[in-house]
Amino acid sequence: MTFERAPVVIGHRGAAGLVAENTLPSFRRAFACGVGAVELDVYALAGQLVVIHDETLDRTTDGTGTVMGQTLESLRALDAGGGWPVPYLEEVVAELPAGVGLNVELKGPGTAAPVADFVARFPDVDWLISSFDHAALADFRARDTASRVAPLFSRWRGDPWRTAAALSAWAVNLSVRAAAPEHLRAARERGLRTFVYTVNDLDTARRLIDEGATGVFTDYPDRITAAALGGPG
Repeated sequence: MTFERAPVVIGHRGAAGLVAENTLPSFRRAFACGVGAVELDVYALAGQLVVIHDETLDRTTDGTGTVMGQTLESLRALDAGGGWPVPYLEEVVAELPAGVGLNVELKGPGTAAPVADFVARFPDVDWLISSFDHAALADFRARDTASRVAPLFSRWRGDPWRTAAALSAWAVNLSVRAAAPEHLRAARERGLRTFVYTVNDLDTARRLIDEGATGVFTDYPDRITAAALGGPG
């Protein structure tokens, strides 16, 4: 499985430092760089899963307002970068190369059920489903007991291990700040993989892998590569 081939380089929103994030050209660039997986963000809108990070449109498109306040037609008419529209998840999956995994982050209300239904349609894809919204992730887990899930943690507070256990998590996705060596070690002792975001410095990436991280998310998959981290080229 893709996410087990440490060190795993995950293209963050495609290749967000090189091409407009969460657009088809950004994912294509990440694929061309030889990533092990890509990460993207999805909202459920009018029966479709749309790929965009923010709940508002202003930062990443030429529109204003909220994602959930759009119709599919109005959302797809926006420029998400380079003249490209906000893609559907299905469009990304259609271009996903064999052997490249897909980390889907649940965003917005009511996303768990349609993502569970979507994942069931593509059993050959190596999925990893994540979210900061652990209730949404629990909803997904209740509908899909087989797919891999990874709660997201930006800070080390509360009891992340209890959260991971309640979700039957396969991994935890941690910010660089949360990925202290003792946390990476404790995750490994619990049989959990660790993926750290967002790492754009090669020395930092190498340190994290040396300390036990399974992989890293990066905006620059042209320079943060598995080969550069000591893995197969």
